[in-house]
Amino acid sequence: MSKMSRFARYPRLNPAGIGKNMSAADLVEKTFLAYNGGRLREAAKLLTEKMLPDDGVIGMSLTGALTPAGLGKSCLIPLMRAGFVDWIVSTGANLYHDLHFGLGMALHQGSPFLDDVALHRDGVIRIYDILFDFNVLLDTDAFVREVIRGAEFQRAMGSDEFHYRLGRYVAERGRKLRLKDSSVLAAAYECGVPVFTSSPGDSSIGMNVAAMALRDSKLAFDVNRDVNQTAAIVYDAKSSRRTSSVFILGGGSPKNFMLQTEPQIQEVMGIAEKGHDYFLQCTDARPDTGGLSGATPAEAVSWGKVDPNNLPDCVVAYVDTTVALPLLTAYALSRHRPRKWKRLYDRRDEMYQTVKSIYLRIGTVSKIKTSRKLANRSARMAVKNRSS
Repeated sequence: MSKMSRFARYPRLNPAGIGKNMSAADLVEKTFLAYNGGRLREAAKLLTEKMLPDDGVIGMSLTGALTPAGLGKSCLIPLMRAGFVDWIVSTGANLYHDLHFGLGMALHQGSPFLDDVALHRDGVIRIYDILFDFNVLLDTDAFVREVIRGAEFQRAMGSDEFHYRLGRYVAERGRKLRLKDSSVLAAAYECGVPVFTSSPGDSSIGMNVAAMALRDSKLAFDVNRDVNQTAAIVYDAKSSRRTSSVFILGGGSPKNFMLQTEPQIQEVMGIAEKGHDYFLQCTDARPDTGGLSGATPAEAVSWGKVDPNNLPDCVVAYVDTTVALPLLTAYALSRHRPRKWKRLYDRRDEMYQTVKSIYLRIGTVSKIKTSRKLANRSARMAVKNRSS
């Protein structure tokens, strides 16, 4: 074998020097050539060359304190405005801290090396190197309680509907305060992006909902609706011959809640499917501890969460999200034109009823008897039948 043929598949690693006017996108493309820099470049190209084209559906999961670090305003809102994020699963904490920005409250760049006893005495809250006044929490809590007193909230609802309705009030407050693109929830409301939380009680929003229940509020989160609604979004994408991609920031419960849509469709409902098409994750979690946060896309294949045919295209970049997301955002906005908003929230009932009717027609209470090979064969037949 000649030297040339041995390396034919591998570009020569020979970067030019970084110039003073190099863009962030060019920096990623031309200098992130190896190790986790290389994986981040692969992630950027996966996003722009395979996940975004052909109107593919992209779900994003959020964990870690991203919104208090300003990533909602700097990255998430521009991505939604560009049509690059179609649905979201987030920790409740990210959505709660997003409200601070939407209500015009101040957070400050601080230091991780302060005296926390003194901060507590002075009424200052610390999230690593982010600081804010304790009144920010109290005023945000009061806003949430006041909003959910309304008649429209006096019933059970999915977390996507709850966040959509809450986002409307945040958007209204933002307009009064003359704020622009300050809140993820407000932008999601305006863009029709469904926002779910996988553990509604595990945040200050859920804590305030629980407190209002003691005042006989009828608001409750319908987690069953959330499980089936997210599955319906994925099934709608796949059954309409679009790709379904997951863009995972961190890991945790939101990661699993997004990925479990495929086992819900295949394993539980018995509907033929093959897994998400593309998997992109930025994380600092290791796979060898057995935790879901660090579980690889290869492991997800074994569960039916990811299409095995597309495993070579999956990327995990072991990079802090506060480093990775601004770079990926800049790259995507530079390298791909904006897409039309899908406004999946507007179709939530339609998608839900579709997957419900299919499940009631072919699903079973007893053990699902369809094997994975049969499911894959059935999926091809189903596509053929829809096209005939």
